[in-house]
Amino acid sequence: MFNKELYLVRHGQASFGAANYDQLSSLGVQQSTWLGEYFAQRQIRFDSIFTGTMQRHRQTAQAIQVAMGDSQARHEHSGLNEYDFSALHDTVASHQEFPRTPTDEEKIAFYRQLKKALHLWASDRLNTNMPETWAQFKARIHTGLLAATDCSAQRILIISSGGPLGIAVQHALGAPDAAAVESSLLVRNACFCHYYVTGDGLRLSSFNAIPHLDQPDRLTAITYA
Repeated sequence: MFNKELYLVRHGQASFGAANYDQLSSLGVQQSTWLGEYFAQRQIRFDSIFTGTMQRHRQTAQAIQVAMGDSQARHEHSGLNEYDFSALHDTVASHQEFPRTPTDEEKIAFYRQLKKALHLWASDRLNTNMPETWAQFKARIHTGLLAATDCSAQRILIISSGGPLGIAVQHALGAPDAAAVESSLLVRNACFCHYYVTGDGLRLSSFNAIPHLDQPDRLTAITYA
């Protein structure tokens, strides 16, 4: 029996290559607005809204709520934050297997390096100064998800990042750590994953959904960074 529903959303496009990555681009705001409009059109209302403490989480939630006409107060939990992207970037750049990415424009090359670093981190094979281990990262995400779902709300919206979305689907499916890494790199900006919450945990209903972007005039708005 399903006790409640959870919509887990990745933030809209952030500012890759900018001095401050942790803010939405203009496209990121639009993606989030379209998602809010989709929820409103489908009459999907939320009893509780949670975000991480990152600016891109807050901005995504704000755009969604404005589009929905939802003015309820949001809850924040640092357990829903992404891993330290800057620390991992520095590790990628300095690790002997990964030369520094030459330019910000070479996103494909950078994310190929990032994927390798994430797999090494997840298997405790990365010599790193990361502020938390992979196991600590997973435990933090589980704590954040529990805080958001351990309430009386029947339908919950959580805005977070790619890493936590990967951990959530891993948890729901009982998948290995490698699957969490691969899933985290697949999720698109402003996508949502739909779960049912039971006494035994999360039950995945849909993953990486973007019905609000899957339209002929919005295909160029499908992004991953």
